[in-house]
Amino acid sequence: MSSSTIGSDFGSGANQLLAKLPPRQRQQLLQYCMPVELSLGRLLYQAGKPISHLYWPVNAVLSLVAELPGHLPFELALIGHEGMLGASTILGVSWAPVDAIVQGRGLALQLPAAQLPLVLSKVPALATILQHYLVVQQAQAAMLSACVHFHQLQPRLARWLLMTADRTNSKELFLTHDFLASMLGVRRSGITVAAGRLQQLGLISYHRGTMKMVNRQGLEAEACCCYQQLKHWYQFGFSQPLPKNN
Repeated sequence: MSSSTIGSDFGSGANQLLAKLPPRQRQQLLQYCMPVELSLGRLLYQAGKPISHLYWPVNAVLSLVAELPGHLPFELALIGHEGMLGASTILGVSWAPVDAIVQGRGLALQLPAAQLPLVLSKVPALATILQHYLVVQQAQAAMLSACVHFHQLQPRLARWLLMTADRTNSKELFLTHDFLASMLGVRRSGITVAAGRLQQLGLISYHRGTMKMVNRQGLEAEACCCYQQLKHWYQFGFSQPLPKNN
């Protein structure tokens, strides 16, 4: 698919990181990208294994997940159309530090990791944007780690649902209690209780794997403070002027 076709299909705002690139440089980058459909549960990166591709989600949602022997998986970061997967390659790192899985199926733009040096020579603004984004990701991982220790499951679940809805631009999420338990690092029974309480409060509805946001304002009030803090860090991370030329 040509860059002009990609541009017409996805638009400059389909991924917020790409939208920050100067228009000519964005078109240069799109020449090397390919749109791909990411299926639910697909393992994109495995910890310690080489990174083969970089991904800019359009409406897919990805999770960075850490696993320790004998313990439940733990979600370190959530990536949607506001970010990308594989930003660490800008540091010359060719392997994945943690697993990355698709937790919301959808479209993404894919770039072979081997082509990044060539792309950077033609799209110099990309390096600055990825450096800013890496700091934002570090802040997100630190915040979510603290969230697990200090906040109760129900506010954490509300925060997670809001973050995922923001990245899918949808009020409906297709997921199971088992999957939610895996992402939040808790047992399924805990998710069942927490989701049931949110439903009793009239904030969400849940039926056969479909969770719908009924009262967003109420859900934001129920969510832990991490939701607003994470939004702040993203805005703050890109508050410094970025390259505007070309």
